[in-house]
Amino acid sequence: MDEHGDAHSALEELPEIARAAGVKGYQVCDAVSAQRELQAGRRVGARLISCACPDYPPALRDISDAPPLVWVRGETALLHRPMVALVGARNASSLGQRMARKLAADLSEAGFVTVSGLARGVDTACHSASLPGGTVAVLAGGVDVVYPRENADLTEEIAKSGALISEQPIGLQPQARHFPRRNRIISGMARAVVVVEAAARSGSLITARNALDQGREVLVVPGHPFDARAGGCNMLIRDGATLVRGIDDIIEAIGPATQTQAELPLVPEGPAERPRVQTRALHDQILHRLGPSPMAEDQLIRDLKRPAGEVTPELVNLELDGRIERQSGGLIALKH
Repeated sequence: MDEHGDAHSALEELPEIARAAGVKGYQVCDAVSAQRELQAGRRVGARLISCACPDYPPALRDISDAPPLVWVRGETALLHRPMVALVGARNASSLGQRMARKLAADLSEAGFVTVSGLARGVDTACHSASLPGGTVAVLAGGVDVVYPRENADLTEEIAKSGALISEQPIGLQPQARHFPRRNRIISGMARAVVVVEAAARSGSLITARNALDQGREVLVVPGHPFDARAGGCNMLIRDGATLVRGIDDIIEAIGPATQTQAELPLVPEGPAERPRVQTRALHDQILHRLGPSPMAEDQLIRDLKRPAGEVTPELVNLELDGRIERQSGGLIALKH
């Protein structure tokens, strides 16, 4: 629409754009199907909000792959308040859930809206504890679909006093491939992502990686070294994430809720803020330097002649992707 002036002209161009991109058999959504989806949304009390609409979450609009359209059930005014994301393990320990409830309640009292994914464990604890102050649940399916089923009552409570948001069409049942895309919205809406109990390879670490790419703060609650549910958290702290003991650590890192976006301190640009070709080039340089023999991380940074703050997030990304592995003594090697 920006390029072609209006929606009608843009729709006419889409088939040619698809052909140029190598997409075969592309067809624009017909008006009847679009009207049917809009009517389905109205029946469940949901609104379709475009990225050009004033009600669209302003922080989300700034990410590189922001959804052009989102469905919302609930209080859209919450989408303009400062948010902090709280994510963590579905099989969270009782201590982890207690920590999530405490942080969520304290964030609400401090004026923040919490945002999470309405999953079992940490997400559920976060939403439940922060309902009175405002909470936003980002769904992997349609905003009218309850998942998991045991959160049916909580889902309706959030729809009444908080907000449910999704980029997926009404009625869509969530599948595994929808959750990683859901996670980028959780981090994209927030000033910071706080991770409470996360395994070394988990959806919560995908959210943390998204936050780094989006230039958001990543804050982590540490866990016991013998608890696999805390493996990812401890890895993030080792790699430079801010350790969180309570609300004071969060406020110190991101400032009070009363600060406007313009008043906040500048956050160093994450990889997604740089051209993607530069990010890929840095990945290639790192992988080219590494081999089966371990190399010290500080030596790698010196060899690359790049700032540590630029290299370290990419090392985290490559480790999460399973391309490299860390060894004792601060050594890194290619993963076989």
